[in-house]
Amino acid sequence: MRVLVVGAGAIGGYFGGRLLQAGKDVTFLVRPRRASELASAGLVIKSPHGDVTLKNPPTVQADAIKDKFDVVLLSCKAFDLADAINSFAPAVGDKTAIIPLLNGMLHLNILDERFGRERVLGGLCAIAVTLNEKREVVQLAPMQSLGFGERDGRLSDRVRAIADVFASGQFGAAASQNVMQDMWEKWVFLATLAASTSLMRAAVGHIIAAPGGKDFLLGMLDECSAIAKSAGHEPSGPFFQRVKGQLALEGSPLTASMFRDIKAGLPVEADHVIGDLIARADAAKIPVPKLRTAYTHLKAYENQRA
Repeated sequence: MRVLVVGAGAIGGYFGGRLLQAGKDVTFLVRPRRASELASAGLVIKSPHGDVTLKNPPTVQADAIKDKFDVVLLSCKAFDLADAINSFAPAVGDKTAIIPLLNGMLHLNILDERFGRERVLGGLCAIAVTLNEKREVVQLAPMQSLGFGERDGRLSDRVRAIADVFASGQFGAAASQNVMQDMWEKWVFLATLAASTSLMRAAVGHIIAAPGGKDFLLGMLDECSAIAKSAGHEPSGPFFQRVKGQLALEGSPLTASMFRDIKAGLPVEADHVIGDLIARADAAKIPVPKLRTAYTHLKAYENQRA
């Protein structure tokens, strides 16, 4: 099975690197700068699960794609989605399965329109990972998982085949027959975490320790959960119950990547992660004052960057 990983940044570099380490047929679609970095230093992963340096990982640039791939693993940010689609489109054939790991739901509509719904699986991951100043992939905590599946809940032959290949990466890959529910639960958790830590400019533990902080966090979670419930995906599964506890953990250093991006002066997914939730809340006539405050803050940050 040929796997094209779009990008070799933090998420793509980690999951693709683990598959490559296991001897699977993986190619990274990268820009010239990243291709040069990988050619000289290799793909370096620093992780609680073991460090590895993968010398000369297979790479390709968009204008050099000649073949079709069985799986496209898409891990870009929402604001890079249009460019990413144009870059990997030549790799998509009649039997290609696209697994997007983006947050929220807006990307599914965009991918469906370009490639057809039958080629787009549901997908999500849970991992805290970043690129350091040396452009090494650094996993910040042991947590890691990657879920995917048919959006209608079928356990299809192609999903079984992908599961067999991804299992070799030993990063908690699992086929799901409830992938849309899984995606909604992750969205609710992520939006709560991103909105709260970005707005407060603090980790979960520091927010909880502040007067009214715990009530604020859980109130944000309630707003996001109400939106999911209105869409028929009330959060209630094992994943959600596990991560919900992390939002009430005293002393927790947990932050969202959105908060870390703000600290670094980088673009953020304000519209994709938070704005779309608010649009859905408006359609369902659900009041979300905390979420609106966080969104205004994020858009002001974007205006300031511009």
